[in-house]
Amino acid sequence: MRKIAFILGLILLAQAVIAQEEVEVAESVFEEVMEVTPAAEQQSGVISKNGLVLQVSTLPEAKLIFNQNFIFPVLQGEGGLTSGNNLRLKLSAEITPVGFNGIFETILTPIAFLEFAVGGRASVGWPFDLLNVVGTGLNQPVEDTQGLYSGGAKVEEYNGGAFDALMYKAWAGGTFQFDLAAVIPGDWNHIVMQTYHEINYQANTSAMEGEGWYFEADSGENCNGLNYYGSIVLGYQMPLSPVLKMVAFMVEMDKYLYNTPGRTVWGDDLIRWHVSNILQFQVSEKFGFGIVTQFRTMRNFTNFDLGYAKRNDINKMHYQSRILDTDNPLRFEFYRVAGLFSFSL
Repeated sequence: MRKIAFILGLILLAQAVIAQEEVEVAESVFEEVMEVTPAAEQQSGVISKNGLVLQVSTLPEAKLIFNQNFIFPVLQGEGGLTSGNNLRLKLSAEITPVGFNGIFETILTPIAFLEFAVGGRASVGWPFDLLNVVGTGLNQPVEDTQGLYSGGAKVEEYNGGAFDALMYKAWAGGTFQFDLAAVIPGDWNHIVMQTYHEINYQANTSAMEGEGWYFEADSGENCNGLNYYGSIVLGYQMPLSPVLKMVAFMVEMDKYLYNTPGRTVWGDDLIRWHVSNILQFQVSEKFGFGIVTQFRTMRNFTNFDLGYAKRNDINKMHYQSRILDTDNPLRFEFYRVAGLFSFSL
């Protein structure tokens, strides 16, 4: 109970300082990175594991996650490649200052280096009026009555309220993972690699086809439709360090697969990249944390200066009115430092 009260206190503190994020946010795999380990040893019965995870970052943002895992030994054999085979059912509840997510996922490990996952998420949200932060809602284009932009460009208008829509997402993906020590045994040989790829469908029940919507105070460029997400992690598990357990490098990519008319004009068809450095620590059997430093690509436009809009506190041009700079479409910039703190219950 003391742990729970402590974490809830941190969340309430974060609610007082959280600010709206006005840039693209790719799906995070922080929690999965904490699990880049060799296949589990053979187990004779069902295992139940649960814990709390607190995710915070410099944006600032905060999320509290409760995870419940049930691990069933299935398809197990005698050899090293199949002795740890299992089926994992994962149930999660996530709370942020602007929304709530309920998540389920089923993960099958048929052989040590492969995993297959299917899952779904249902979400509701609300605005955080104290700091004028949106949680969920529609990002609608309206006429530029103030004459802020030329060429008939439109400005963004938020249209939403608390619990006025259901956001849902379903996905199917696969993971390939490898530990060099499984081939060349030795404490110093734990070079690990994991790559994950998924196709998902996400939607907002209030949004029409091609209409943008917000999720957890992001930039409001989500649309109903199919998406691709992938990640590659290369890490080294420290053999002697009592606390630092892994140093890793991660590349994430995601791409909208739907076909909104004119989407190439504002670069909606481009892959969005995130590059991260990861430090994973294990302080005790029940407490560990990871520190992630992230960089990302951002689009360049010929008719919009986001920095100017922020400095002058004016309405932003609607993202579908922006024109991609095809000569220099992307730039690379610092994104955030994030921390993920895991408490086993």
